[in-house]
Amino acid sequence: MIGAASASREKADAFLDEQIELSRKQSTIADLQIEDLKREDKLRHWSLIVHHFSDVLKLAFEFAVAGIVLGILALLTGAVWSAAHENGLVIEAFSVPPDMANRGLTGQAVAAQLQDKLTAMQAATVSARPAASYSNNWGNDIKVEIPNTGVSIGEFYRYLVSAFGHQTHITGEVFRTVKGISITARASGDGGATVSGAEANLDTLLQQAAQNIYERTQPYRYAVYLANVLNDKANARVLYEKLVATGDAREQAWAHIGLGVIDIMASDAHGARHEHALAAAIEPDFALAHMDLDFDEGLLGHDEAALAAERAAIRLMQNGSEIDMSDQAKPTSLLIEQANEAFSLSDFNTAIAYTRKSLAIPDYNDSQETARETAISSYALLHDGRAWRTNLRSLPPTNNAFYLMTRASAAAVADYWSQDWSGVLAMNAVYEADQRKLGGAPSGMLDLISRQAWPYDATALAMMGRLGAANALIDKTPLDCYTCLRNRADIDAVQKNWAGADYWFARATKAAPSIPMAFWDWGRVLLERGDTNGAIAKFTLAHAKGPHFADPLEGWGEALMAKNRSDLALAKF
Repeated sequence: MIGAASASREKADAFLDEQIELSRKQSTIADLQIEDLKREDKLRHWSLIVHHFSDVLKLAFEFAVAGIVLGILALLTGAVWSAAHENGLVIEAFSVPPDMANRGLTGQAVAAQLQDKLTAMQAATVSARPAASYSNNWGNDIKVEIPNTGVSIGEFYRYLVSAFGHQTHITGEVFRTVKGISITARASGDGGATVSGAEANLDTLLQQAAQNIYERTQPYRYAVYLANVLNDKANARVLYEKLVATGDAREQAWAHIGLGVIDIMASDAHGARHEHALAAAIEPDFALAHMDLDFDEGLLGHDEAALAAERAAIRLMQNGSEIDMSDQAKPTSLLIEQANEAFSLSDFNTAIAYTRKSLAIPDYNDSQETARETAISSYALLHDGRAWRTNLRSLPPTNNAFYLMTRASAAAVADYWSQDWSGVLAMNAVYEADQRKLGGAPSGMLDLISRQAWPYDATALAMMGRLGAANALIDKTPLDCYTCLRNRADIDAVQKNWAGADYWFARATKAAPSIPMAFWDWGRVLLERGDTNGAIAKFTLAHAKGPHFADPLEGWGEALMAKNRSDLALAKF
């Protein structure tokens, strides 16, 4: 029994040892499996990282490709847009005789000379009209086309321009004739025009060819060139009238502007006013038409209409709704119109402030001369004799006949407000002589003189005691002229004809109800004859219409003092 028990124990121990060994091996296997799993996990993570990086690279590549495609599309779109807005003038090489080419007068050389002449004409044609407003505009983009060989980006762009753009192409040839040479120039396939002459006159012939091109491609500009540079107003008028008959609304409006300018050159202010009113009616947002109306109405003495035109032009320029005004013309034009409006309302300090701003920017279409003359008149109306005389003496020297005439008129007006009666007569004599030198229709010149000079001369004569001459001269002035009506009243007041003075002042204030000057002048005359209540009523109206006009307040204070109300007068002073 003892032996059997011992054998069983040994078997049990052996079994336990086997189990322990098996457990150890299983543990080892488990450890190996764990390590293997760890390695697999690292590999899996690395694989995921590599796969993710691969996806990122792939996405980046796709983005890059998309970016390149979008960039190419953007470039193509930009190129097509740019090509579609190409409005320039391209002068292609002319065909020339071989012997001329051998002497250096190649087709490119002829085209370059034609380019120079067109560029010079373009520069000489000063207009407030922006280049982009022309129906067949090529602005200042004038260039000579020299053909290339092969395919290039430039050639591709030229193809786009030919497909989508609006360039004007000039082609032509020089050929020999029995009497010399002929030059034919065509604009974008039109029938062209031919000029002929001796070869020695090639430069003149090219100038004629350039003018033909200018007329056919830019009729409005060419009309301006004819009128302002060549002084050929008759042919300019023919071109403008053709544009009125055949052009669209915009071209018609501009043509009426041109016709009005020709009328002004002929001293026909009524004709100019008619043309500019037509331009404003065709294009109500045409600021330049209102500006020209301001000038015309001012010449005619229609002060209320001039003020309305000033306000219309200012409104359009300030709110940005004006049409067809170049970037160069707008700032100077706005300042001049603002100065004019301030002057109309007797706000002379503000008018001077605007003229100073105008003088600080580049001159455009006589803007600085206009500003200087406005300042002279404004200082005179502020009773600052030293300032206006200093400004008059400091005017830049000029041989411009128009400037000399307007300066004489400004000096006469300044003398008038300074009560230098002999100075008024002397300066207006200069003005009249200069007006006649400018030419134009005698009736038109006389009409302008009767409105611009005679009212002041008549009052000067009256103040000098020459009443017969004063009455005879003032009676020849028009009845639709604001200054004329006021001076008729003043001359009657000098003669103590109070009923006559009241009659003319009533007509003046009715003709220009927004202008303070006649109300103040009427109040001054009423105060002179002892009607203090009537004077205060007129001064009150003058102050309401021109709150920055000092003279009505001074007169109001004097009237209050005459009523023994010095306590109230002090505030007015």
